[in-house]
Amino acid sequence: MAPMIDLDVILLVGAVVLIVAILAARLGSGFGLPSLLLFLGLGMLLGTDGIGGVAFDDADLAHAVGFAALVLILAEGGLTTKWSEIRPVVGPAVVLATLGIVVSVALVTAFGYYVLQLDLWVAVLLGAVISPTDAAAVFSVLRHVPIPHRLRGMLEAESGLNDAPTVLLVTLASGLAAGHAAEGGPGLIALLAVLELLGGLVIGAVMGWLGVQILRRVALPSSGLYPLTTLGWAVLAYGITATAHASGFAAVYVCAVILGNAQLPHRAATRSFVEGIGWIAQIGLFVMLGLLATPSRVTLQAAMVGVAAGLFVTFVARPLSVWVCLRWFRVRLREQAFLSWAGLRGAVPIVLATVPLADGIENGLFFFDVVLVFVVVFTCLQAPTLPFLARRLGLTDEQAPRDVEVEAAPLDQIAADLLQVRVPERSRLAGIEVSELRLPPNTVVSLIIRNASPFNPAPGERIKIGDELLIVTPTSTRQVAEDRLHELGRAGRLARWRREPKA
Repeated sequence: MAPMIDLDVILLVGAVVLIVAILAARLGSGFGLPSLLLFLGLGMLLGTDGIGGVAFDDADLAHAVGFAALVLILAEGGLTTKWSEIRPVVGPAVVLATLGIVVSVALVTAFGYYVLQLDLWVAVLLGAVISPTDAAAVFSVLRHVPIPHRLRGMLEAESGLNDAPTVLLVTLASGLAAGHAAEGGPGLIALLAVLELLGGLVIGAVMGWLGVQILRRVALPSSGLYPLTTLGWAVLAYGITATAHASGFAAVYVCAVILGNAQLPHRAATRSFVEGIGWIAQIGLFVMLGLLATPSRVTLQAAMVGVAAGLFVTFVARPLSVWVCLRWFRVRLREQAFLSWAGLRGAVPIVLATVPLADGIENGLFFFDVVLVFVVVFTCLQAPTLPFLARRLGLTDEQAPRDVEVEAAPLDQIAADLLQVRVPERSRLAGIEVSELRLPPNTVVSLIIRNASPFNPAPGERIKIGDELLIVTPTSTRQVAEDRLHELGRAGRLARWRREPKA
């Protein structure tokens, strides 16, 4: 009976921690803080310096669990990213995620080596750990700031893509700092890193395409299996790519973006499911890292190095890397200023700081504490001020029209799909009559739900904010119908009919 009692206690404590973390997330959203900081604080509260007294110092386990959580967070980010927002800025985002990382790492390395007097490879390691933006922090904060889709898409794509080259660089630098000699010269190492990154992108794209073809053709027995299969396929892309010694992080993000933007059944349910999984991954990750952290162990020297490195990367390295990367893409200086300040850090630096711990480099705990101080201080500084900065730079548009939300489900007995369309605030679909929708042939608005009351609309019925429309359309013209609805939501009844519906 002892194991059963232990399991009961574990479930009880786990449920309490989960509920407290969710309540903490609600509290943090009011202050504009990423919830991850509150989860981290909860872990510290449960640790040896807190009221819980839980001792946890297994760096290898923390490293493994941290990377697994990052896979789920990147999958969630990719599945909820709109390709229409990141497509115009893929070029700048890729340059920021590659060349931008190189510039930032080089600058921080020079600062750490010449100013902070760190060993060369430790300085490289510091630059590689604190330079990348964090997908979890960016996704959780920026989606609540009314900035142009172009800027949001650039930051989200950068944060989703820069983990891959960073992990490769941190792994290499940590091994060299631990005294493990690398085979080949710098040129060969750089070539291998590029090949691993390209391999991850290619395998991720192929897996994404295969997943779309399979999920479109297989009718699963339950709607709840579609979100589970979609997420499992994205994780499978990571596993296959990592086994092939390519970049699994690049693969899982690219695969998830393709799956999330394909015309798959139950997309809204999938999005909700993966967001929940993403939250669980973030909560578990940061509570664990909070347990690993020991505030009483943080020395004044570690705090000073963390703050100094943070000031340099925030006010020098990040702005310079953004300027070097985006000067060729005609990005305005005020937009560059916002992109520089919005380079949030969170899960990635702390998880990467477990790599040298697991490799057993000298002063690994000191390095971890430096990164911990950096993340806590500068996330508290940057995240709450993002809305204010966006307004001061004139980048917000509170009145911009919002896109409609379309959920699709297959009708198994006929070659048709049921579209559930939600009309959000500021959507220009409001005010349009049903007869003015100009949907493809044989597409019917079968029902409107308004104020929880359903009714069969007449052709002259005007659509209102908050309505939910149930539309039946042939499977062959479903994409055309969805495109038309999105155009109407953005541009109103005068939206251009971009392509003729198929007969």
